[in-house]
Amino acid sequence: MTDPDRNRRRMARLMTHLTWVAILALLTLYFNRYIESRDNPNATLALVEGGAAEVVLQSDRAGHYQAPGRINGQRVRFLLDTGATTVSVPADLAQTLGLEWGRPLQSMTANGTVTVYRTTLASVTLGGIQMRDVTATINPGMQGDVVLLGMSFMQHLELTQRNGQLTLRLPADG
Repeated sequence: MTDPDRNRRRMARLMTHLTWVAILALLTLYFNRYIESRDNPNATLALVEGGAAEVVLQSDRAGHYQAPGRINGQRVRFLLDTGATTVSVPADLAQTLGLEWGRPLQSMTANGTVTVYRTTLASVTLGGIQMRDVTATINPGMQGDVVLLGMSFMQHLELTQRNGQLTLRLPADG
């Protein structure tokens, strides 16, 4: 014969465990979103209309400006780098994007002189700003999947940095 109180206690214990699992799952989701918004505040870019295309980026907690974008229509993640002469693509990502490896060049980087390969990107898109035929390099020494968005793209933009915000604006005559 079964004890009804024993079954109720088991059921109550099960419900308590399930409640704690649900609470922990919700807290995990909340904190994952919090960390993502802190580390990647530009996950969704806003396009500001007003005569010229404008993109406003928030710096991440390290003070860098990272943002999603596209190269030749394929999604990539950019790290804006005004110290980079060209857009610099890691070799593995270049292969995934189907980029052509052009002539080798010597490039000065933070890690010394490296051999990179010239290429041209049919299109580069950041928010509402798109440019065509952008000079770039493929860097076999770069690890990961982050593209350095250098001056071969940004030289055509007006840049304003203030209070942890970087505004990139395509001039009306550009």
